[in-house]
Amino acid sequence: MKVNRQTAKYRDFVLLALFAAIILLLAFTPIGYIQLPIIKATIVHVPVILGAIILGPKKGAILGVLFGLTSFISNTFMPTALSFAFSPAIPLPGTPNGSIWSLFICFVPRILVGVFAYYVFALCQKLMKKSTKGEFLSLALGALVGSFTNTILVMGSIFVIFKDAYAAIKGIPADAVMGAILAVVGANGVPEAVAAIVLTVAIGKALLGLQRKGRV
Repeated sequence: MKVNRQTAKYRDFVLLALFAAIILLLAFTPIGYIQLPIIKATIVHVPVILGAIILGPKKGAILGVLFGLTSFISNTFMPTALSFAFSPAIPLPGTPNGSIWSLFICFVPRILVGVFAYYVFALCQKLMKKSTKGEFLSLALGALVGSFTNTILVMGSIFVIFKDAYAAIKGIPADAVMGAILAVVGANGVPEAVAAIVLTVAIGKALLGLQRKGRV
């Protein structure tokens, strides 16, 4: 079923608004952020990944900006020990001031989540000739890369920018920060990636099927 350009634009706008609403729902309810002792694990990246795969990398980046904004708001008004890394309004340990670099951590990795997920998905689809099994693997790999883009870039940036501050809140020497960061990547990043893969494959296959039929 073919749709004209105006109808396609309207459809994409509605879907973008729907994914944005899901991000807001997940971000500001307990189901979106899982509070752990030192950081908030999240599944808010899932609609960013799905939105990028369905709507393309530009709209995926827009959803990533919204994801970053919800993180900024959450860490500013409901801060944890690590919130200084996501909001310049939160002072670094032992200082009265926050850091503008927290905005980089808050937004850039989240913007890249959808961009990377889309291009991995598109590349896999091209290589696998858009077969049924290929679509499954494409969705899974897109979700995997998108999820770890968030985890690795966020935690890697914290290591590069806030190594000493992270050591201070953890009560560990600076040379132990890398090990602590890797532990967080394993403890948070792996479950987040698994959740992203399961949800992206299940929901993504349904949405792509409807898209092929012209229903989304």
